[in-house]
This record gives sequence, C-alpha cells and structure tokens, in this order.
Amino acid sequence: MKPKRTILCVDDNEQSLSHRKIVLETRGYRVASFNRGEEAFERFLQGGVDLVIADMAMPGLDGPQLIAKVKEASPQTPAILISSKVRIYDHDSRADVFLTKGMYSPADLLERVRLLLVRKRGPKRLHQKPQAAMAQQVGVA
Repeated sequence: MKPKRTILCVDDNEQSLSHRKIVLETRGYRVASFNRGEEAFERFLQGGVDLVIADMAMPGLDGPQLIAKVKEASPQTPAILISSKVRIYDHDSRADVFLTKGMYSPADLLERVRLLLVRKRGPKRLHQKPQAAMAQQVGVA
C-alpha cells in the first residue's frame, strides 16, 4: 500500500475549502486545511507536505505570496493557485497550475493533482539490475 500524499489546502472561504477537502480525501489524500496563509505556511515548514492548493485572494498572506514562500523554501513542491477571476492574475505567480473557480470540475482538480505529484516523484525506476534486464531482452541466460 503506497503512503498517502499530504496536500496543504488554503482558502478563506470555508465552503470552498470544505468541498475541496472532501474531494481530495475521498481519493485517498491526506488534507491539511487552513483559512489563513500564515497558518498554512507554518504547517508547511513542519514538513511532509507534497502539494499546495491556495486561493488567490485571502486576507494577510494571499495565495501568490504563500506559493512564493513555499517555492523559496522548497522549489520542487508543486502548487495550484485557484481564483474567482477569469483572467490570469497580472501578478507573477510561481504556481505550477492556475484554475478559475467555477470553471473546473472536481475531476479536473484531481487530475491536475495527480499529474503534479507524478512529476514531483519522477518517472518510475526499473526494479531490475541493468544487466539482468539486458540479458532478458537479448535472450541470454
């Protein structure tokens, strides 16, 4: 059984946060949810977070600022920025994916999460020794 991936989910809208948490948990992810960017970043610094999903507009530390701090601390951690604005935010964001609220389905979010986690983990390695694998391909015993 593979270990559960931990997703840090941040949104000041309790309903959106709850919905996202349920969608992710029903697919086997562990979710740490927060209403404020500052609290979420403190949790991130404790370690064990595989991916960050943040709302763009939040009081205090907003989504782009949170993602920038996460990327400074851990550049390989993937991040998804979610906004209610249809146009991509003018601010330079370091997010790997930008989604617009109401314009994506739960399946879209789950697929983006899956792809970002696969990319973070890297390609699967061969479990055989290179020489043994070569011998099987050539037909040598």
